[in-house]
Amino acid sequence: MSVIISDEVLTSTRMTEGEIKQEIAIMLFEKEKLTLAQASRLAEMHRVAFQHLLASRHIPMHYGVEDLEQDLKNMQALGKS
Repeated sequence: MSVIISDEVLTSTRMTEGEIKQEIAIMLFEKEKLTLAQASRLAEMHRVAFQHLLASRHIPMHYGVEDLEQDLKNMQALGKS
């Protein structure tokens, strides 16, 4: 699906297309509609850069016990434990 943002909207918001994508990604991440990876892809940013952007806005990461357990399993599967 493509979303077309008119030049009029870009001009009135004084934002670039990239900035609008970032704002949408941040909002969807905050509302827990997108994961960190999905939101960073939407924002067209490396995941670490997107994390820095979230941190600069004091937006907490959604990282719970289940996420930690999954990360530990992934690390064990890779032989990094």
